Amino acid sequence: MFNKVLIANRGEIALRIVRACRELGVGSVAVFSDADASAPHAREADEAVHIGASPSRESYLRADKLIEAARRTGAEAIHPGYGFLSEREPFARDVVGAGLVFIGPPAAAIAAVGSKTAARALAATANVPVVPGTTDPLRDATEAAEVAERLGYPVLLKASAGGGGKGMRVVRGASELAAALESAKREAMASFGDDAVYVEKYIAGPRHVEIQVLGDQHGTMHALGERECSIQRRHQKMIEEAPSVAVSPELRRKMGETAVRMAKAAGYVNAGTCEFLLDANGDFYFLEMNTRLQVEHPVTELVAGLDLVQWQIRIAAGERLPIAPLMTEPRGWAIECRITSEDAGNDFLPSTGVISFLRVPGGPGVRWDGGVGAGSEIGLHYDPLLGKLIAWADTRDAAIARMRRALLELTIVGVETSRDFHLRVMDDPDFQAGAIDIQWLERRLPSLTTGDGTPDGEIAVAIAAALLAESERAGRLAPAASSTARGDDREAWRIAGLRDGLRQP
Repeated sequence: MFNKVLIANRGEIALRIVRACRELGVGSVAVFSDADASAPHAREADEAVHIGASPSRESYLRADKLIEAARRTGAEAIHPGYGFLSEREPFARDVVGAGLVFIGPPAAAIAAVGSKTAARALAATANVPVVPGTTDPLRDATEAAEVAERLGYPVLLKASAGGGGKGMRVVRGASELAAALESAKREAMASFGDDAVYVEKYIAGPRHVEIQVLGDQHGTMHALGERECSIQRRHQKMIEEAPSVAVSPELRRKMGETAVRMAKAAGYVNAGTCEFLLDANGDFYFLEMNTRLQVEHPVTELVAGLDLVQWQIRIAAGERLPIAPLMTEPRGWAIECRITSEDAGNDFLPSTGVISFLRVPGGPGVRWDGGVGAGSEIGLHYDPLLGKLIAWADTRDAAIARMRRALLELTIVGVETSRDFHLRVMDDPDFQAGAIDIQWLERRLPSLTTGDGTPDGEIAVAIAAALLAESERAGRLAPAASSTARGDDREAWRIAGLRDGLRQP
């Protein structure tokens, strides 16, 4: 096992890796930019190294600074987390070239599936079903038109090096194609430094279902069940769950075997994810392979009873996975809500400011993977993810009820957040019935981002109770005042309103 690991990331995932290292008895080294000098991940790690200015291109995207920090602190391995350099083949090669261990797949495996077109070509050779379309980037608009006519409209243009919906356009007719192609290429170049775009048949109303795989350096590869990731806005996942209401045990087995076959074809090692589109008939099509830990990994951890981050580290250190399946059937149900600093009522515009108060929910089956605390300054340099709220229960209905309760307990003062949006989703009849697809949220968005999905009194009491507790600790209010947080909603609002910047949700 390693003595020390450098974490080439920030926020909640960096803190998540710090905790995994500590449980394994491994020393942790955090890195931080100017903006993150007092961030929780930098405070909680055993060591912390400043690597540059706030913009990520001057800090978290500087491979040379990350490798130098590892050398300087005596770290033997680098964990990239997700985002930033986690899926960059050159970074994986540079880490190994510097005599360090990259906690992730081999650079060759990243190269094999890092490009979506390369991954589609590899899938075809491995007998993995893909959505009909091209495996090579489009040369020009003429070729795009020929392919689109052959596939039949609507079609989907996708950046070859893309992710997160960047460089992606739905084209519903020939008259839209040329302009959409140019727009997709411009966005792809701006986002990934590569303007290669390919085209595939647009499948209406599918689910986005992904399979977690985990493989060691000795040839053992396991599939760890599926995650339902269909609640998306502009191709960005917002709520994930495991398992999926649309996946039977037999379909789970088939998708798992397909994901393992794809991973082995790529020479994959460590944790990875195969993403699929699942249609109403139970047919599934490979989309891409993510060569890193996923943001939504906690829902798999909870239903599989595993610590994926610890297994990432153990595999990188050369440990063997058990030959027997790590998971046969999911244990219970888990749901994750991504809590972001965005104003859902204002087209999800980013919200900036200082978090003046944070109350994290607790109780049975509730997990908070957060990267902020009271006093954290939320700017525009990085992704707006503040933390992930995860609820687990024996059944899906119970998990939804538990998530709703946990969301009501979650209190963040100082910036707008997506909390109330998630509450409305939990209360939505379609969501409760599992009647969702990847276009569902776009259709339902107006009703989920206006009004209030929960009784004012419940929210008032939750906020007032948290603020009163903080005030009592600081000696600013008499303890007797806390009784109002249990009864009179109007008085709760009055007390909650003592805090500057607090507004009614």
